[in-house]
Amino acid sequence: MTDYGAAGLLGVLVPQANTTVEPEVWALMPPGWSMLAARLTSGAGTIAERLVDYTAGLDATAAQFANAPVTALAFACTGASYLAGAAEEDAVVARVSAARGVPLVTAARASTAALRAMGARRVALLSPYPEDLTRASEAYWRAQGFDIVATAGPALRTGDFHPIYAMQGDAVLESYRSLSGAGADAVLMLGTGMATLHALAVGRDEGLMPAISCNLALVWAATGAGDLRPWLDGAHWRARLAALFPGDRA
Repeated sequence: MTDYGAAGLLGVLVPQANTTVEPEVWALMPPGWSMLAARLTSGAGTIAERLVDYTAGLDATAAQFANAPVTALAFACTGASYLAGAAEEDAVVARVSAARGVPLVTAARASTAALRAMGARRVALLSPYPEDLTRASEAYWRAQGFDIVATAGPALRTGDFHPIYAMQGDAVLESYRSLSGAGADAVLMLGTGMATLHALAVGRDEGLMPAISCNLALVWAATGAGDLRPWLDGAHWRARLAALFPGDRA
């Protein structure tokens, strides 16, 4: 037992330059939870190559937590799952969970569980990815049994330090609004690097199509928090987000 995290301690595996996961996880965690983070690293030159490296090195990355009393491990990288495919993802989850003695939850599997909990079969994707990775994501979600009826996303800002992580919440919100007439059951906001909480909160207030992000799904699943509906409403995390980042648009 630690002074911080009496309800649980989440070990979060974060892509090396990702600036979004920790802030959103801190905002999303239920009261009493705390987190530790380890960085997924790769020297590869392309996004796809780095994602493959993240999966290949997952055992070593998880070992960084050593004997810290983590309750669960959260793999905060959906793109790696798209390239690995469901069968390899399942094998990695089983192997790392057994080796570490705690469950490993991937953002992709958590998002699948959340969409099913929402009763969503027809899904619209809000994607921050380059076209090739967006296509890979569509194939992954179809393999999970979802009908992908539309895809949209903010334009990549290639002049920034990382085009995905530098996307602005207002652009995400506009893409969310653009998908509202797509005839889907839900919008899935892809990736763990795109800031989503502002768009989720405003979209809820505006009565837009139900939506969930991969980070929200990951924290919900990894903390075993039960009923998804209060999470979609922002019952605890909206106030926490405002307290953590009072100058932001949430």
